[in-house]
This record gives sequence, C-alpha cells and structure tokens, in this order.
Amino acid sequence: MGWDAKDIALLKRLWFAGQSAAQIARRLGCSRNAVCGMLTRLSLKRGHKSPTARPKIRLAPKLRPSSAPCARSGTRKVSLNTAERQQPKEFSRQQLYAILAEAVRNTG
Repeated sequence: MGWDAKDIALLKRLWFAGQSAAQIARRLGCSRNAVCGMLTRLSLKRGHKSPTARPKIRLAPKLRPSSAPCARSGTRKVSLNTAERQQPKEFSRQQLYAILAEAVRNTG
C-alpha cells in the first residue's frame, strides 16, 4: 500500500483516538501488518508502558501459626537433666591437628 500524507494523518488521528490496528486497517483498506509497520516507522506508541516495565515487588506472605493441633500431639518431649547430658569432648591442640591431618589424607 502506498502511504500518502492523508492516510498517515488519518492513521495518527485514529491511533491516538484509541482504535486498534485492525480497526484502522479496515478503515484504510489495508492489512493490520501494514498499519503496524507504519506505526513502527513513525515511532508511534500508546501513552502507557508495558506491564513489565516496572514490576511490583511483592513480599512473601507471613505464615500464621495454625490453630489445629499437631498430628503428633500425643508424644511428649523429654528433656534431659543437666547431669544426663553428655558434655562435648574437649581435645587438645595436638589432637585437633591429628584429626585434621587424617581428614586431609582421607579426602585425597
């Protein structure tokens, strides 16, 4: 299709009036792709940005504690007395170096 000044003026007027490319194409008697191509060549855009231009960052929802009882509510937690707890074994510096050297040898 040959675009003359009259067609381009009508294209601009209809585009800024909010009509779609298909509606403009039917009015001008050409294809939708011809209208889209001319809009691109004229650098005509609508007044809005694409939805991905400024995405809104949503925070993860806070988890609420459930009011329903736990499935294993019948079991009891048994705490160990301080006397029954095993204290961590303390190693000397020489023992720690020996353990480290053995670990290095085992890893290859």
